[in-house]
Amino acid sequence: MKCPFCGHVEDKVVDSREAKIGDTIRRRRQCGKCGRRFTTYERLDEIPYMVIKKDGRREKFDRQKVLAGVLKACEKRPVPMGKMEEIVNEAESLVVESPDRERPTSEVGALVMNRLKKLDKVAYVRFASVYLDFKDVREFMDELKELLKAKGK
Repeated sequence: MKCPFCGHVEDKVVDSREAKIGDTIRRRRQCGKCGRRFTTYERLDEIPYMVIKKDGRREKFDRQKVLAGVLKACEKRPVPMGKMEEIVNEAESLVVESPDRERPTSEVGALVMNRLKKLDKVAYVRFASVYLDFKDVREFMDELKELLKAKGK
């Protein structure tokens, strides 16, 4: 914390308590250089992380939605829960680490699909069939052919 009096960045917390409102912590600090005391207030960052849908709408990133999609794709497949959690963690990190606090769902979906493709081909096809929203059987078959070509290499 930067001292408001001299600009020095080192200080020590002298007193810490919950503010009257309850969602804020009040801290009394003492500057390490000039010795003057000042008060800071800390509160939880409430600006949500957002995803941009295909139609341009924005909605809050929901880790549970990503997890539900991965769980559904991996249902009755030999994919360990730890691996599924890693995929969801990576997707969450992609959004959280974005400088704009938002990412297109296409990036999140592509990340999940790529991880599933390496992990389990059936889970990948299941996820892709919902995520890519195939219009007909031909599109679905084209994706399967690409998967088979990649397997043959």
